[in-house]
Amino acid sequence: MSSFNVLLKKEWRENLRTYKLYWIPLVFIIFGVIEPLTNYYLPEIMKSIGNLPEGAEFTWPQFQGEDIFVSLMGQYQMIGILIVILAFMGTISGERKNGTATLLYVRPMSFSHYFLSKWIVINTIVLGSVWLGFFASWYYIRILYNSVAAGEVFAFLGTYSLWLVFAVTVILAFSAWISTGGTAGISILLLLVFQIIDGLIGTYWTVSPWKLSAYAPSAFTGSVDQSDYWLSVGLTVALIILLVLFGIRMSKQNAAKTLV
Repeated sequence: MSSFNVLLKKEWRENLRTYKLYWIPLVFIIFGVIEPLTNYYLPEIMKSIGNLPEGAEFTWPQFQGEDIFVSLMGQYQMIGILIVILAFMGTISGERKNGTATLLYVRPMSFSHYFLSKWIVINTIVLGSVWLGFFASWYYIRILYNSVAAGEVFAFLGTYSLWLVFAVTVILAFSAWISTGGTAGISILLLLVFQIIDGLIGTYWTVSPWKLSAYAPSAFTGSVDQSDYWLSVGLTVALIILLVLFGIRMSKQNAAKTLV
């Protein structure tokens, strides 16, 4: 396990050196703070700058804290996932292209340790950033809206976190297989475009990883079919395992393509 620990430390240092360990959490925290503040103060802002006719009434939906959590998740689903794709799409393919992977490949190294060290560190950064963002939002939700039960919040975050692990695994597996540009294109297709498609015509199926973001808010309402939920969870876990195995194999198979 000593080689695995060395690889883990190498990944932490790399993300510290490129400042990803700082700016990614900061971006998610900023979104987490902006979402409840914007929704709370927007009616007053619109009244002051809206140039409404005299006597006209400006109505705005009365949001609850649960609505803010779901709204913030929507922001993370598009902008947040795009940030994760752009930040980590070259994690493995980039090392092959610039030749830095040669320094690793010439040593006796387990490719499973190589892939899993990246998988663990990146998931820690992404999940930590998203949870910090939701916690920052939760603080303002408690002040400006209503108190949301901790059990419901953690159930919501747990479901959404599984989707994020799936997203990270997709990005890493394709980075191990193809180029950085190809990884970006396929990741955007699978994680963003398919999510939009699921939102438009997803009523025709009830079990898929893309359903997790739709099932996560059920932690607040309890309105989801539990069998569909757990089948989606099980399918997602199975796909994560398959993608990890695929990424390990592709890392080893494409090691010879590393530039020297």
